[in-house]
Amino acid sequence: MREDIRQNRINLKHMFDAVEATNHAQKVLISDEALENAIHLILEQASNGGKLIFIGNGGSAAIASHMATDFWKNAGIKAMAFNDSSLITCVSNDHGYEYVFEKSIEMFGEPGDVLMAISSSGKSENILRGVNAAQKKGLRILTFSGFKSDNPLRREGDVNFYVPAEHYGYVEVIHHALCHCLIDVIMKNKSKKAERAISHE
Repeated sequence: MREDIRQNRINLKHMFDAVEATNHAQKVLISDEALENAIHLILEQASNGGKLIFIGNGGSAAIASHMATDFWKNAGIKAMAFNDSSLITCVSNDHGYEYVFEKSIEMFGEPGDVLMAISSSGKSENILRGVNAAQKKGLRILTFSGFKSDNPLRREGDVNFYVPAEHYGYVEVIHHALCHCLIDVIMKNKSKKAERAISHE
């Protein structure tokens, strides 16, 4: 058992370093470069009044809710996730679960918003439909996927993060860590700017 625990930790460390990142043209990016590009995209859109929209199923839905709350509460960036049970059951009942994010983005998405699409498999139909709706409305898109390297989601974003693993635990943990990296760096840099502003008063 202890060896299994040790191996799990080793695998997680390896997976974080093994993350593959690309832009919309499928140009390979260094992970740190990709994270920096994503941060600049978020800040640029937020400075122009845009909001973050997070979508995901299951464990990815939990990440979406967590990060949406953290971004507006801790980073002061408007953010939302479509995980309310009434919304999900209503749209699913009326249209089908595959439309749950598409219909929500059609209603609430606006040009200048950023869609954060999280899917371990990268092939969930409702996520892909949500991304398509976001593209039609002029949203910028960040994707987080895993499992197969040819999954369709990792071709759709302005910046795409792919975890080369077929184990939900590894993929979800790394996705969550990447999202936290984005907000943690944003918050740290905001704090530095505030400190500089105070020192110049």
